[in-house]
Amino acid sequence: MAQGFKKARAYLAAFKKIALTWDVQRTVILKGPRRVGKTVLLHQLVAGAIGDGFPPQQILFVPIDTPLYSGMPLERLLALFARQTGRDPAARRIVIFDEIQCLKNWEVHLKALTDKHPNTRFIASGSAAAALKLKSHESGAGRFTDFYLPPLTFAEFLNFADLERHLIRPEPGSTSMRFTMPDVKHLNAAFIDYLNFGGFPESVLNPQIRRNTQRYLGRDIIDNVVLRDLPSLYGIQDVQEPNRLFNTIAYHSGREISLDGLTSGSGVAKNTIARYLACLEAAFLIVRVRRVDDAARTLLRKPYSIHELGTAVRERLAA
Repeated sequence: MAQGFKKARAYLAAFKKIALTWDVQRTVILKGPRRVGKTVLLHQLVAGAIGDGFPPQQILFVPIDTPLYSGMPLERLLALFARQTGRDPAARRIVIFDEIQCLKNWEVHLKALTDKHPNTRFIASGSAAAALKLKSHESGAGRFTDFYLPPLTFAEFLNFADLERHLIRPEPGSTSMRFTMPDVKHLNAAFIDYLNFGGFPESVLNPQIRRNTQRYLGRDIIDNVVLRDLPSLYGIQDVQEPNRLFNTIAYHSGREISLDGLTSGSGVAKNTIARYLACLEAAFLIVRVRRVDDAARTLLRKPYSIHELGTAVRERLAA
């Protein structure tokens, strides 16, 4: 995502409050699907901290996927930072590790740094959300705080597309949070656009990407996660199995479906599907919505619906 991106996500204020608190000694792990603006959010966090008077010399931003840093321990990066700036390492610092999943055993390194440097606020993010979710839960108990950045909400979509002020207005004379919709037809059309490609900031702001979401978004979000990230994270030997399952889910998105139905449609064994569903959900590619009874208890033996993430999937299938 372009770093010149000026629109701020609605989550920026909440993220800043959690990431830059000095009252609790914790590291924040920024998680979310690919291409939703995690790196941009981090740049905006740094800009906001500097604007609030935080010394720029006390801020380190490291993209771990840079070949120069490949395999370099986080402790060494921190030592180089202290030596280069000549600042007191015991003073307050902000240290950001972007794409941290590129470092093997990153959670062990980061937990040690969190304990060793109480005046440093460590923030980490990465595209392989499943890896971050799995390892931050396993090794970061009591040291890591997870922050989930989802795709754009409809309200954010309207704001990013400069449509909110035209389509939703405060009700005249109302002292409460009541709004009017002067052009419902246009608002409904905007909602259809949001369902089709509105979850990713790039597709909202760049017409070229919106015209070819399969090329610019579908391949990066779907192919990289399903065919590369998940097999490497979970030891999946046949990479086409989760791919076939995901295609089946995309065709049945929003409908009730059972494990038998998924087995029939994808050709993947039933006992394997449950594991793949957990992997896809950990990677934020699907959401399972289970049926409940009148008392909100889950009906375990009933079918559930599965919702995939955005039209980039359907564009990919239609290509």
